Amino acid sequence: MHATKLVRNEGGWKTVSTQNHFTDPHLEVVTEVVRTPLRAPARAWTTVRRKPAVVIAPMRDDGKFLLVRQERIPIRATVWEMPAGQIDQTIEPNEGDVAQAALREMREETGYELKQGGELIPLGHYFSSPGFTDELGYFFLARPVEPCRGEVADHDDAILECRAFGPSDLSRLIAQNEIRDANTLSICARLVARGFLSLEPRP
Repeated sequence: MHATKLVRNEGGWKTVSTQNHFTDPHLEVVTEVVRTPLRAPARAWTTVRRKPAVVIAPMRDDGKFLLVRQERIPIRATVWEMPAGQIDQTIEPNEGDVAQAALREMREETGYELKQGGELIPLGHYFSSPGFTDELGYFFLARPVEPCRGEVADHDDAILECRAFGPSDLSRLIAQNEIRDANTLSICARLVARGFLSLEPRP
């Protein structure tokens, strides 16, 4: 199972023991006994380990962002999201691996690719839900993008459509709770903080 170098024992953190409950190609469930820097007694914690992921904000020449509408079985709902996917590496990926994964996921899920001379801008990373999983997502802005010229591999059957949204549309969807997954909300916040997106306040 992939282990990220961003989660490790140092600075007073120490893993005393680990019990594995379940493993498949996508995740691992373990109970760890961990001694933290600020608490003397070691604590037991059940953690879901996952491969790192990429989350991409594809921007067209007109300033609109591409989102995909997906069926999500765990929440029994269909939601609009930025394209994303796991990095299929068995060892810690380097920057090139992560960037290539981002471009691949964008191409497969949206049918778009970077235009000639376009740029893939790293926006850092985040942890999706650090209370129960070590999963992290690497953020990227891809701009400008255009429809792929070559043949595109079939995307996941869970994806129903891809559509472009402007800043006012994104603001409305967030305010109305239409966009409600952590990946998309988080990358929108990062885009705003970095000055790549301005969300208009909604009444």
